[in-house]
Amino acid sequence: QVQLVESGGGLVQPGGSLRLSCVASRSRIIFSHYTMGWYRQAPGKQRELVATITDGGSTNYADSVKGRFTISRDNVKNTVYLQMNSLKPEDTAVYLCNAKIGAFDAWGQGTLVTVSS
Repeated sequence: QVQLVESGGGLVQPGGSLRLSCVASRSRIIFSHYTMGWYRQAPGKQRELVATITDGGSTNYADSVKGRFTISRDNVKNTVYLQMNSLKPEDTAVYLCNAKIGAFDAWGQGTLVTVSS
């Protein structure tokens, strides 16, 4: 019902920055109505919340990324972003985009972020 495609991952040194993007398409629901989120899953670990942004623009962050990551959205471009600064090796994971409204929940395929020197 909605297709989510992430991009922007890659290899970065500790202390560096990356900006992830997630574009939504093929949705019957107006993009601005979704709560959008970024989650991540490291090897051997459970998926965890990174950040969310509601239809009204309210944001929520995991304690581990507060002050370093910023989630934003562009409802004209049907895109949600995750600006990641001061990256640490423990931020290494596959980052997945999520769209949620009511009982409906959709996921992208993910983009890999590797933080290593």
